Amino acid sequence: MDKSLIKDGKTHCMITSKLMLPEQKCFSILTKDLSISDPYAQLLLEAMKQSGCTVFNDRHFSCENCDGCVSGGFDSATSQIVLCQNNIRHQSHMNRVVTHELIHAFDHCRAHVDWFKNVKHLACSEIRAANLSGDCTLMNEITRFKFGLKGHHQTCVRDRAIRSILAVRKVSKETAEKAVDEVFDACFNDLEPFGRIPHSKTDAKRAYRDFQNRDRYNANL
Repeated sequence: MDKSLIKDGKTHCMITSKLMLPEQKCFSILTKDLSISDPYAQLLLEAMKQSGCTVFNDRHFSCENCDGCVSGGFDSATSQIVLCQNNIRHQSHMNRVVTHELIHAFDHCRAHVDWFKNVKHLACSEIRAANLSGDCTLMNEITRFKFGLKGHHQTCVRDRAIRSILAVRKVSKETAEKAVDEVFDACFNDLEPFGRIPHSKTDAKRAYRDFQNRDRYNANL
């Protein structure tokens, strides 16, 4: 896989079961109206369309076999999301990876992100992706045998952002930690386009409903 990808490299390596039966294809599952079945993706796809970056499944998604434990990545050069079909375990995992990478794509669409020369830019998008994609929900953390109470969500977001930077950039852990810490507050509180932290599908559905209502309100101004 292209080394320029902004990767979601946080899959548990010890899990080797694949998403699909041999006769099934990653792309056929992807195209089963993901935008309808998953409210996270639904909102992001609509937000990107309104920002002038309409996503087309056959153009902007690629299913590939990937090395190591990478689940997916965003290629900023082609504006394409790569899904690692050999490492994605089930439909909900695919949905989360798609959401994570769509957040990178949304940031790429709306801002002048210097993915390769400015580690703070990368850190900001990784913070947002970990915060808003469902990576750090309570249930996902329980499956990783990580538990916490006050402030655990922020800790999870910070840790996963640092790990993502280290997975794609040849920088020291200290450099990754410094970049994340310097932009953490601003980027953690940047909740666009959700307007809230969607801790569950129910939250994501509410966020999408609010997003649609916001657009209707603006159209009537």
